[in-house]
Parts: sequence; structure tokens; C-alpha cells
Amino acid sequence: MSFAFRALIVASLALILGGLSTAARAEDEKWTSLFDGKTLNGWEKNGSDKSVWEVKDGAIQGSGQASMLVSTTGPYKNFKYRAEIKINDKGNSGLYFRTKRKPGFTDGYEAQIDSTHSDPIRTGSLYGMCHVYKKLVEPDTWFTYDLEVRDDVWRGRPVTRIKITVNGDELYEYLDFEQTFKEGHFAFQQHDPGSKVSIRKIEVLELPAKGK
Repeated sequence: MSFAFRALIVASLALILGGLSTAARAEDEKWTSLFDGKTLNGWEKNGSDKSVWEVKDGAIQGSGQASMLVSTTGPYKNFKYRAEIKINDKGNSGLYFRTKRKPGFTDGYEAQIDSTHSDPIRTGSLYGMCHVYKKLVEPDTWFTYDLEVRDDVWRGRPVTRIKITVNGDELYEYLDFEQTFKEGHFAFQQHDPGSKVSIRKIEVLELPAKGK
């Protein structure tokens, strides 16, 4: 057997074993669904009685006056989180994490949901911390929002790492050295009467603390 042929076999085995290892890790990831696709079980409204949160066509839909829809599951600290979202033209919403059980608009981190609202801070932004002004998603179009949030230590300093991904494209990793919000719940914002947000396929994967 030639050296080149042996090398080819070794390389092929490495690729196969690497693929199996990746598949095994994927199977080990136990995502938890936070929305059953039919009801608002596990969610509660906080805000104006004139806001509307309902389930239509397999998605949570928010409209009307300002309010928050909060997941009663949690609190969460280190996690991956994902959802499919759609916002109307001129609409404004937000995906909140590490927020209070009964939050206001400034209680927790907010991943902005906004394609064409008068507020120029667009989808992909970590509101008040890292802003995206380019329209990444057309209004009335489903897109995927993925977050990875984990407390860590960077160059000897405690930090909360926040990765933001839209439609499979990782935009950035924000390092919050203030560790502004320690842990909490997930929520969605109904920003104003002209906004209509839809959400489906909401899932979370808890991550181990650093060093575990």
C-alpha cells in the first residue's frame, strides 16, 4: 500500500469520525420548545389591557397598545435561543432576554425587531448597546433570530457574551462588561398600535456555566 493511499484512508476516516462526532453533539443538544403552536400556555401579558396577544395560523401575534408577552418558564442565564419572526411594514417590536417576570421596555436585553419603523435602529441590533442601521429583513417576511448568551471571563474581566445571528448570518458578538442583566425570562414587545408582530418556533437550549 503506497504512502499516498494510506494518507488518503486516514484523511477519509478523520472526516467520517469528525462528521459522526458533530452529529452526536447535535443529538446531545436538547432544545426546549416554549410555544406549542396552538395556545399561549406558558406566556402572560404585561401592559395595556388594549393590547392583543393571540395565536393564529400557528404563530403568536401581537397588536394594539403597548405591552409585553413574557414566558413564565425560567429564569435563564446561559443559553442559546431561537425563534422565527415577522414584523409588518412600519412595525416595531423586540425580543427580550434576561428580563423581569413583569417587565417594562427597559428591563432586560432587547434584540430589536424593526425593518421600516421611524426608529432607525433595525433588526439585528442589541438595543442601546450595539446598533444596526441597515435593513437586513424585508417587512412582512419571516426571518430567523438566533442568540447565544453566556457569562465568561475575558482577559481577567467578567463579561456577558451576546452573539446575534439573523437568517443564519452571525452579525457580531457583543461583550457586556457591565453584565447589565444577570438572568431572567424571555419576552416579546408590542411597541405601539401600528405594529403587528408574529412569532413561531420559539426554542431555548440551556448552556453550562463556564468551566463546567
